[in-house]
Amino acid sequence: MHRQTKKGLLFGIAICNFAAPSTVLAAGVPTAGLPEVVITGSLVNLQGTPLSASEGVVTEEQLSLRPVLRTGELLEVVPGLVVTQHSGDGKANQYFLRGFNLDHGTDLATSVEGVPVNMPTHAHGQGYTDLNFVIPELIRQIEYRKGTYYAETGNFSAAGAVSMHYKSKLDQPFATLEIGRNNYRRGLLAVAPTLGAGTLLAAVEYSTNDGPWVLKEDYRKVNGLLKYSVDFDDGRLSIAAQGYDGHWRSTDQIPLRAVQSGLIDRFGYVDPTDGGESDRYSLAIDGVKTIASTQLRANLYAVDYKLDLFSNFTYALDQVHGDQFEQLDQRRIYGGEASIARPFALGRFESSLEAGLQWRRDAIGKVALYHTEARERFETVREDAVLQSSYSLYASVDSHIGERFKAIVGARVDRFDFAVNSSLAANSGSSEATLVSPKLALVFGPWNETEFFANIGRGFHSNDARGTTITVDPTDGVTPVDRVDPLVKALGYDLGARTALIANTQLSVSLWRLQLDSELVFSGDAGSTEPSRRSDRRGVEIGMIYNPLAWLIVDADLALSRARFTDDDPVGQEIPNAVERVASIGVELRHPNGLRGGLRLRHFGDAPLIEDNSVRSAATTVVNLEVGYEPQKNWKASVSMFNVFNRRDNDITYFYESQLKGEPYPVSDIHFHPVEPRTVRGSVRYSF
Repeated sequence: MHRQTKKGLLFGIAICNFAAPSTVLAAGVPTAGLPEVVITGSLVNLQGTPLSASEGVVTEEQLSLRPVLRTGELLEVVPGLVVTQHSGDGKANQYFLRGFNLDHGTDLATSVEGVPVNMPTHAHGQGYTDLNFVIPELIRQIEYRKGTYYAETGNFSAAGAVSMHYKSKLDQPFATLEIGRNNYRRGLLAVAPTLGAGTLLAAVEYSTNDGPWVLKEDYRKVNGLLKYSVDFDDGRLSIAAQGYDGHWRSTDQIPLRAVQSGLIDRFGYVDPTDGGESDRYSLAIDGVKTIASTQLRANLYAVDYKLDLFSNFTYALDQVHGDQFEQLDQRRIYGGEASIARPFALGRFESSLEAGLQWRRDAIGKVALYHTEARERFETVREDAVLQSSYSLYASVDSHIGERFKAIVGARVDRFDFAVNSSLAANSGSSEATLVSPKLALVFGPWNETEFFANIGRGFHSNDARGTTITVDPTDGVTPVDRVDPLVKALGYDLGARTALIANTQLSVSLWRLQLDSELVFSGDAGSTEPSRRSDRRGVEIGMIYNPLAWLIVDADLALSRARFTDDDPVGQEIPNAVERVASIGVELRHPNGLRGGLRLRHFGDAPLIEDNSVRSAATTVVNLEVGYEPQKNWKASVSMFNVFNRRDNDITYFYESQLKGEPYPVSDIHFHPVEPRTVRGSVRYSF
């Protein structure tokens, strides 16, 4: 997106909450036939046809200037989204957005190369989203949408949806070497030779990291990518194969009382045998073809996935064996999508239609929970084989009613089938559910470089399939248990505006509300989320981006939210871990003399830890910095510093009961995972 013009470098800019100069004004997903928007150095013209003030596209050039400690932090290009970790780095990250503790991804739909990443009916968490297989330098763009207003987004998208796409070719092959403290080592080799009529992008990545923990993390991961792409006059075709393998030891969240008493260090551990291993292999085929004015698109994918995770969050409620448990997930996923987009006349109004079919099948060979001691199983809580299928139909019509008004009416129908074969026969069975989700977006303007948006729509997330057939508690095989609703409805509203009235500045604001039929709340003793009460969230997001010089851009955003349970309960109405305040400030520069860099401040505020609000987490503020220099065309060198001011804040904080060995009874306490201390990494890249 950066290219020289008489006005200098062109920068992409978000249409909303400009949390990063890494966002580009866009009308949504370019493959849907909507144009990408570029604002030139003067930042005076609003262009494109977005559906809300809460969507955008992030380009590869801007991603390259963001300091990223963990791969999952790529998602922080979404304004108001916070990515943290409460365990080993091989595990999926923790995500926070719009007043949600999204756990490991519930209510944030994520895809890479058109392949969904969220895992339903997962051993550790519903919607589990592990992005460790992504290679950051090869990302071409990231598209994001917040809210329930988009017909093409379905399961897990109540808070938002993010799509990542890899490049199809490289300007030059390159090799990157990185080094840092705590045995951090990383190497990446990427080439893209011409092969027949197309280009083959091939890359391999290997990294190691022990982290700052007293118990060395010993995280080892290998990533590989092959992507073959062919462009035609009227379309393109790509085939992408990916492979990931990782294993690690975990320092899970620890009890505050153990640190205050001096029993363990702030970066210490309770159970030295926690950790895990995971692998993911995928194949995806994606094709686009234009016939006359009609665009046809289809994709197919297959994924082979495994996670074997050992965790201990309550330590020794069982004073004999301890409380470690193993969560095992082995599955194969098959799915695809076919869509059509074409213009047409609706009376005298210029209109366009987009419609599509989506399907997905998770053949889960084993999703299991075991009690373990030092990774040795001594009790099976439950073992299940699950077949979960979904079939979706969506359509939307976009009509221009005059020059300054547009209406987008859409809907989707989702059908889910669940079949559970449990080790406890009483919990076996099948279930099904169907949901219709209408959508409406209204766009007004522009007037004086200002546009206004109004949105309403229904979204949803699916619940764990095992909960839809359960009848008795698997821990004792006797106690009756209520089944959960297969699909949890969400209703969202959004009022927004964006303006370029001020020279060299873009401003946006969004007022939103989201009502959810069932909240998912973290359970410490189970190590996963559990369905809970109805909830209501509302908030405001404000963003600004300022481009005073062609090579310099400054951005800031603020997201404030209020989250409450809506039914009366003596325990209280606050939603645990619902972060109420997120702010970000960033500076990026790419000077013609070769100097480049990025500085980012990220703040997420305190939050209630229990329903009566009597215990709250502390706020967290982190500053990250990257400075680079390109002395020659083929060489790039950079230094990244994370947590520049070495703050002793926390990535995550919980409040629940636990018991250490030797303690006479369980103790209700704060449990936390600290932000990593100041960390410095160096990188050298050579293109050849």
